[in-house]
Amino acid sequence: MNDALIAWAQQNAHYALLLVPLFAFMETCVGIGIFVSSLFLVIVCSVYYAGDVASVPTMAVLALLGSSAGDHVGYYVGRAIGHRVHELPIVRRNQNKWDRTEALVRRFGPGAILIGRFVPAIRSLVPAMMGISEFPRARYTAYDLLACSLWATALAGIVWGAHEVFVRAT
Repeated sequence: MNDALIAWAQQNAHYALLLVPLFAFMETCVGIGIFVSSLFLVIVCSVYYAGDVASVPTMAVLALLGSSAGDHVGYYVGRAIGHRVHELPIVRRNQNKWDRTEALVRRFGPGAILIGRFVPAIRSLVPAMMGISEFPRARYTAYDLLACSLWATALAGIVWGAHEVFVRAT
């Protein structure tokens, strides 16, 4: 399967690279992120790097852009819905995750943006919670870009490190 994905990606690099920000967006976007694992993004980036489809820095930037876009969708959805969010069926079904996110935001304030970026279970909920709490837009964007930059750097390290381990093992 990896060979087929690499061959397709090499022939369609301009389309293939769109999967990086798409997966980053999907795993961070409120309502979608609960169901999409970041493992998909790690696998796609690892396969692309191994197949010389894209460099790690290029994929890190694309992941940063996709994740920040997903976060901002969540933030603005949170601002639009406000405290009515507790009435939504998806929130009721995932009440435990929502409660953990609310506790994180109360305890750490803007630091929750940084912490939440690295906690998969609540990654897509923190931006909405920040929007619901009416956290200032400009400050949210600054903290989010910092968090996404750190996260994209960690993604790059994972992809590069995994590649080095597997290349040396063969």
